[in-house]
Amino acid sequence: MPMLEVEGIHTYYGHIHALRDVSISVEEGEIVTIIGANGAGKSTMLKSTSGLLRPRKGSIRLNNEELTRLKPHQIVEKGVVQVPEGRRIFGTLTVMENLDMGAFICNDSQKIKENLERVVELFPRLKERGKQVAGTLSGGEQQMLAMGRALMANPKMLLLDEPSMGLAPVLVDDIFDTIRQLHAEGTTILLVEQNARLALQVASRGYVLQSGSVVLSDSCENLEKDEMVRQAYLGE
Repeated sequence: MPMLEVEGIHTYYGHIHALRDVSISVEEGEIVTIIGANGAGKSTMLKSTSGLLRPRKGSIRLNNEELTRLKPHQIVEKGVVQVPEGRRIFGTLTVMENLDMGAFICNDSQKIKENLERVVELFPRLKERGKQVAGTLSGGEQQMLAMGRALMANPKMLLLDEPSMGLAPVLVDDIFDTIRQLHAEGTTILLVEQNARLALQVASRGYVLQSGSVVLSDSCENLEKDEMVRQAYLGE
């Protein structure tokens, strides 16, 4: 049984039908990516999974437990944590205060300490910048902080929405090295990424969204060879 099962969801923005009968699955320990053009519904897919949007139809289950009627903080408590597009850090708080906010569901001070040690090991820059106001960080540092804040909730599944957006190539490499490390440590990841080539290299399976519908799903190895994917998303 997959860890995450999304079955036939329909999500709307008002009267706009953003997702149409979308079904995906993610096995425990996998990285699965969703690729597609701007406006295809990729971020809507993650927001539907994390409870920020509620599908009108369909089912979203984590380890066979229904999520679709839960509130976002309840979904976080179940272990599904999103790193939003654009980072969305708390700009007026310090780096450490942002990380503390990520641990809001945890009442175990020892576990919070362990999670913080893990985060600053992954992102040593955050320890160096601990007392700095988060809004003054560089874009790359803010992305590290957004990921670190999510990891403070000790997620079973991490939803990553456009982690490379607006970053210099060397910082993109750093972020994807971290994604690989998190995967090696056993974190399950659902990745939305504008850089389709990078996404297909780091993930094992992928889905292609067009106009709110899944038009293709396969191993990333096969998707990289697909003529439509190569022309539309890999610039070939």
